[in-house]
Amino acid sequence: MQFHLEAEELKLLANVLLEQDPVKYNEILTKIMAHDLRLDAGELEDAAAALEIKKQSLKDEISRESNAARKAELERKLTLLVRTLERVNEACVMF
Repeated sequence: MQFHLEAEELKLLANVLLEQDPVKYNEILTKIMAHDLRLDAGELEDAAAALEIKKQSLKDEISRESNAARKAELERKLTLLVRTLERVNEACVMF
């Protein structure tokens, strides 16, 4: 299944996968780097799970952050992450 992500969303997804487990997500990362988003159902589910984990950690970080500028940046990142997760979840449903 192929779906479309904007450059900013692709970068975020790649960074999340790299942060969590670059070995586990190597195949997905290779596809992302090649701009080949023909991911199978399992890869989409893995990507969604990784994004969910990052979403929760970002929410936790935002709740602890006292610096307003840093908090705003984290909230912007969370908004991008949620949008990316929605697109991945839509692709999962369509699979």
